[in-house]
Amino acid sequence: MAEWKTVSHYLYDCLREEGIEEIFGVPGDYNFALLDELETYDSIQFIDNRNELNAGYAADGYAQVKGISALITTFGVGDLSAANAVAGAFSEQVPLIEIVGSPASSMQKNGVKAHHTLMNGDYDVFLRMHREITAYTVKITAENAIREIPSAISAALKEKRPVYIDIPQDIAAVKIDTESAAFSFNETENKTNLADKSAEAVAEMLQQAESAVLLVDIYAIRYGLKDKVLQLAEHLHIPTAQMMQGKSGFNEQHPQYIGMYGGAFGNQDVREYVEKADVIITAGFLESDFNMAKFTADLPSKKRIDLQPSELFIKGESAGKVKMKEVIDALLLKERPTFEKSSYFPSFYDELPEKDAPLQAETYYPVIQSALRPKDILVVETGTLSYGLAHVRLAEDTVYISQGSWQSIGYALPAAFGAQVAAPDRRVLLFIGDGSFQLTAQGLSSMAEQNVKPIVFFLNNSGYTVERYLNTDNPQAAYNDIPSWDYIKLVRSFYAEARTTRVTTTEELRQAVSQLDETDSLHFIEIVVDDHMDAPLHLKRLREESLKKE
Repeated sequence: MAEWKTVSHYLYDCLREEGIEEIFGVPGDYNFALLDELETYDSIQFIDNRNELNAGYAADGYAQVKGISALITTFGVGDLSAANAVAGAFSEQVPLIEIVGSPASSMQKNGVKAHHTLMNGDYDVFLRMHREITAYTVKITAENAIREIPSAISAALKEKRPVYIDIPQDIAAVKIDTESAAFSFNETENKTNLADKSAEAVAEMLQQAESAVLLVDIYAIRYGLKDKVLQLAEHLHIPTAQMMQGKSGFNEQHPQYIGMYGGAFGNQDVREYVEKADVIITAGFLESDFNMAKFTADLPSKKRIDLQPSELFIKGESAGKVKMKEVIDALLLKERPTFEKSSYFPSFYDELPEKDAPLQAETYYPVIQSALRPKDILVVETGTLSYGLAHVRLAEDTVYISQGSWQSIGYALPAAFGAQVAAPDRRVLLFIGDGSFQLTAQGLSSMAEQNVKPIVFFLNNSGYTVERYLNTDNPQAAYNDIPSWDYIKLVRSFYAEARTTRVTTTEELRQAVSQLDETDSLHFIEIVVDDHMDAPLHLKRLREESLKKE
């Protein structure tokens, strides 16, 4: 028996099946049909944002907690405004469904010079643009909707990247027969003896080694393999470290954990241990400049076993298209050499400062570390904070969200909003500097509207300190200065009930963090640092390395 639903209703059924309960976006006349349907759809809420860029960042943060997200924009002006966020999701491998309401099919067919177009009759131009920053692009028709909507969602989940779905405004309201629809994405296992052979090859290399270390990285997180990697670490009793972009990929309170690996700029005890190991096993490794500490990291491929989500590499050569999960499962069934665990190497920030110490990176990060709790979600902005927080030791079951690859400033505030919407019962801690804040401050309005209550650590260091460090030729350039705002007054203008405090000493910061368990409103802690060249040790070392090369 036929089951007739509108295309937009069918789309929402598909998204709900994958666990999406909120969709971010901004209304526009070409997406009215989509939003009108969504207003009457019981199990998904539309979250209105102040602009499409913030909506895209919020969807990104949501996906990093829930595994997938959705975004609705209007055609042209809307999807291009969100394009930076979509490109960021592509770079960071975050599954995000971008739904674009476009002009009616008849307008597109006739090449009408309509608003939000380039006035040349080309209605596919924005779809073509998005082919470069998404894993799948499609224009929906009544005939292809039942096939293409699930295909796009499946592509996002499989590739861990955004997809682009263009739905003309008239098509959104067309009714289609959905009786035969199958919209749940379930990746089938393709187990073969390749997994067993791969495990044997890994074991053989390990048996010849006197020492080994496991490095956990970003793709272990993106592909939901953290638990599997933990099983491997425990089975081998292998010392385990994390890459910068793999932070929160391994429990930092676990007995096997030795610390954060940051090449020449990180903990030098961890560096020595990792680089001297006979065998380095990587799980979800990304060889980016940020991860490799400006390529000072010494991780030669001839010493590595690289467990990637869908392929295994041994000594730099592919050993086959085999899933990481399957290789680990095969290894867990075999007796394998175990390795002596080294002691945990203290982080830069394990020792609390004196009460009267001035506020600077070496004093405020230890106080922040002491305030962290199990199950916290940390959203960390690009800039000095991303270099400092990477070396803070996390509590158990922490989610750590930061853009190590894309590094678009302003990302973290709306991303924290999205993360809090995805996990209303968990503490979300946002770490953002004044320069980044000024890009997306209007995201506070969305937080207030939805009554979400994150904890905001706001670093006021008078401009783009990270840029001052990276520009070794001209660190005092005037273009890295920004206007001074009254940040607390601004926060209260958006969020009248916010708990706000401005701290200038270590003791004031201690007092502020002692009140964070009171979750009746948003907390905003403005950390005022007088020295605009103050920075965490990792960033100082990076600058020193750059100066050596000049």
